[in-house]
Amino acid sequence: MTYYGLHGSLTASGGNGPLLAQYLLEAAAMLREAPGCRLYYIGLEPGLPDTVWISEVWDSKAAHDASLQDERVRALIRRAMPLLAGPPAPGRQLDILGGAGLPDPGTAMPA
Repeated sequence: MTYYGLHGSLTASGGNGPLLAQYLLEAAAMLREAPGCRLYYIGLEPGLPDTVWISEVWDSKAAHDASLQDERVRALIRRAMPLLAGPPAPGRQLDILGGAGLPDPGTAMPA
């Protein structure tokens, strides 16, 4: 069994990278409560302040897709979209095999 992973970046319009990153950090705070979310982190690439990287690990694609139905998440997406320099580039879907900080796939999340 594997986890469902996503890794990609968003490019903000001139100077909006820090605000976009802040919105995504708000999403990270919301997703701490989301069923099946194992990891959601935001990063900036040195020298490219308007490029924001997002990496996610979920128990399943279904858990990820369900998180996108949360109205708080949807509202945050609506706030963030005008900051983008263009359409989001396709991210990478990954079969996550495990790693530091992740229990073996299939292990129940703590209650």
